[in-house]
Amino acid sequence: MTIIKHPHQRVAVLIDTNNLYHSARSLYGQRVNFAELLEQATAGRELVRAIAYVVKSDTPEEDTFFEALNDRGIETKTKDLQIFFDGSKKGDWDVGITLDAIRLAPRLDAIVLASGDGDYIPLVEHLKSTFGVQVEVIAFGRTTSGRIKDIVDEFIDMDQSRSLFLIGRPSNRGPRKGSGGKAGER
Repeated sequence: MTIIKHPHQRVAVLIDTNNLYHSARSLYGQRVNFAELLEQATAGRELVRAIAYVVKSDTPEEDTFFEALNDRGIETKTKDLQIFFDGSKKGDWDVGITLDAIRLAPRLDAIVLASGDGDYIPLVEHLKSTFGVQVEVIAFGRTTSGRIKDIVDEFIDMDQSRSLFLIGRPSNRGPRKGSGGKAGER
C-alpha cells in the first residue's frame, strides 16, 4: 500500500508509553528515545498534538522523564497505578487513548499510534471508516499484534532501527524472546 505523507498533513502522535517502555526493556534492556520516535512519526508533517500516556510509578526519575517529554513538545497525561485488594495491579490507557483519538480525528489527516497493542484494532478500523484518517502505528514489531500491522496504513517497525529508537546501555542479556506486551507498571 502506498502511504501519502506531505508537509501540510495534520498529524497527532498518541504514545502508549508503558507499552513501548516494557517492550524496549523486555526485548533489549534499554529505554525508548521518545524524541526520535516523535521525529520519525511526524515525518516532516504538521504536528497538531503529541501526547504521552503514562501510568505513574512514583519513582525519583519520573519528574525528569516528564520534563524531558515536555521539552520535546510531548504533552503528558498521567494516571495512578491501580492496586487491587488481592495485590494485582492494573495500569493502562487504552480507553483514554481511544477517546482522544476519536476527539482529535475530525481535525487531522493522520493519527500515529505508538503502541503494538492489539486492543487498538477496533479503534483503527473506526478511525479509518468513520473519519477517513490515515492511521499509522510505530512500535517494536516483535511485540506488536500481527492483525494491527495488517490493517494500518503504515507500520514503522522500531526493531528495524534500534539504534535510532533505543537509548541507554543494553543489559548483558541481549534481545530476549517473548513479548513486552501490556504491563501495568513502568
